[in-house]
Amino acid sequence: MNKGILAVYPGSFDPPTNGHLDIVFRASCLFSKIIVAITENASKNHIFSLNKRIDLFQKITKNLKNVEVISFSGLLVNYLEKINSFILIRGLRALSDFEYEFQMALMNRKLNKKIETIFLMTDQAYTFISSNMIKEIAMLGGNIADFVPDCVEKELKKVCYCDLSKKIIQSSKY
Repeated sequence: MNKGILAVYPGSFDPPTNGHLDIVFRASCLFSKIIVAITENASKNHIFSLNKRIDLFQKITKNLKNVEVISFSGLLVNYLEKINSFILIRGLRALSDFEYEFQMALMNRKLNKKIETIFLMTDQAYTFISSNMIKEIAMLGGNIADFVPDCVEKELKKVCYCDLSKKIIQSSKY
């Protein structure tokens, strides 16, 4: 473990998945402190509020003593400067992730030369998991137990069951 190095794992985490947990667990073994920085992403259709995502991530990382879960808004590079951290953790599942993440890493570095991005490959068991797929499976009543922690599964079932019930009621009106 690198003593005294603070790293940030940013994302929208809607919902947090076992893949996200795998990355934060492994990063917590490499750095003395990890901040999971959760943000709103205007280009995404969130199923959970920002506060609910923070709450869920806090629950799934409660046993990781060097992990803190917070929210931030605005440019990530400005947030990093504010907390005096210049290490970003990003998870990679496939080559398609790498293209996007590589572009983001270069842009962050252009905005602030001090920023370094560390890429961690997710465990192969999670390479096909994405938050969007999890949401879709949950909305259609599928089994998501292998893809998300228990507390996330319970919350998704609550939200998706209500949403699915509304859709069924609306469609039966015609």
